[in-house]
Formats: sequence, C-alpha cells, structure tokens
Amino acid sequence: MKVIIIEDEILMAKDLGQTLKNINPNIDIIAILSSVEEAMVFFKTNPKAELIFSDIELEDGLSFEIFKLIKIDIPVIFCTAYDEYALDAFDANGIEYILKPFNNASIKKSLDKFDSLRASISDGLFRQYKATAEALATYDKNKSTTLMIRFRDKLIPISFEQIALIYIETDVTYVYTKRKQSFVVNQTLDELEKKAGTNFFRVNRQFLVSRNVIEETAYAMHRKLNITFNISFQREVLVSKEKTSKFLLWLTE
Repeated sequence: MKVIIIEDEILMAKDLGQTLKNINPNIDIIAILSSVEEAMVFFKTNPKAELIFSDIELEDGLSFEIFKLIKIDIPVIFCTAYDEYALDAFDANGIEYILKPFNNASIKKSLDKFDSLRASISDGLFRQYKATAEALATYDKNKSTTLMIRFRDKLIPISFEQIALIYIETDVTYVYTKRKQSFVVNQTLDELEKKAGTNFFRVNRQFLVSRNVIEETAYAMHRKLNITFNISFQREVLVSKEKTSKFLLWLTE
C-alpha cells in the first residue's frame, strides 16, 4: 500500500513511517512532505497514493488548504496535537483523527478503519467537492467581461482583458489598464473580484492582479511574495503570506 506523510517535524514523520511499516511491512512510504506549498506541487505532478497521513498545522499554513485547492480523491488520516480541528478534518476527506502522541494501537486502529472503508471511499468521497467545483466553473463562465467606467461626461467600456490591476487607496477603487490609464470606479474591490473571473487574483486586501501582467515573483520578508510586472506600475505589490501557496498554484493553472 502506497502512503504519503505530510508532516513538518522530520523526526515525527520518520517515527510515523517506521510505525506504519512495523504494523504492515507492505506499506510503501512514497513521500514525506513538510509544507502546504510542497504538497501542492507534489500532488500536481506525482502519481496518487492510497492513503495520506497528515499533520494539520504546518510551517506555512493548515494542511486543509491542500485539499481545498487541489482535487485529491485520497482518504486522509489526520495526526495532530490539537483537538479543535476535528470537524474541519472530516470535511477535508478525513476518515480518522488521531491525537499526538500516537502509538502503535492508535495507528493500527486507523489502518483497520481504512481497510473497512476502502471499498466505498473511492466513489463518494469527493462528491461534495465535485459539485462545488462544477458550480464555480459555471458561475465563472457567466461573469461579466466588461466594465462601464464613468470618466468626466463619458461612459467608457473597458474589458477585463484590458485591465492590469484593480486596487483601493484611501477607500477609493481604481482600475489601472495595460495602457497605463487609471480610472476611479464606484464599485468595491470585493464586487469587482466577483466579476473579474479566474484570470485575476486577490493578492492582498488592497490589490486584484491580472495574470497577464505578471512577469516574475520573488520572495520578500515574512514569507510574502513581491510581484514584478511586465508593464509600468510604480507601486510595490506584495502577495500576503496567507495567500502565497494559493497564488503560486493559480499561476501554474
């Protein structure tokens, strides 16, 4: 049986791997992943396993982010030192919740539960996530493609394809185009985020950025990302650390 371990404490990960092999020598630990970002990259490019053992609080966020952002139809056994995440775990394709420190008995019990559920898991586990994804995909197709912007005594149609950034400053919302034109709009950033579609990403509370104007990114202080644009824009735009993993995944879609 192929197993993946998601754990940012390497000694804990090795201990869990050895415990699994002691219980079932046929278990093959195909990967030990230590962060949300590493896990998302792995699951996009590697073969699927049959079971995941995952900690919840990782160095760059909660492991729940992985299962929300990437379609993974693999059952998960969560191993954590905290009991407050139990309900969230079972919403993230969890089949068991083990409190650390684990032991042979608790791990064996979880494996026995996996064996008893294996036959039924593959069909129904991700039904809820599929329905949500389909609804979002349909919604995105129906998004508006053009903004009507009032400029002096005119109404100017500007398509989202022409827009580089949308941002707020002193409670005023601005649209900045690829032609370096700036317009004030009477809609909030939240409202425009809903209209913009998947080609735009809300990198922080202030900026909504088009994928087409991003030239490169670089890590900045406090695990943030600094964006370099392929158009002229004088202000620094940072991806907040809470959104870094999701942003990097969005860039590769």
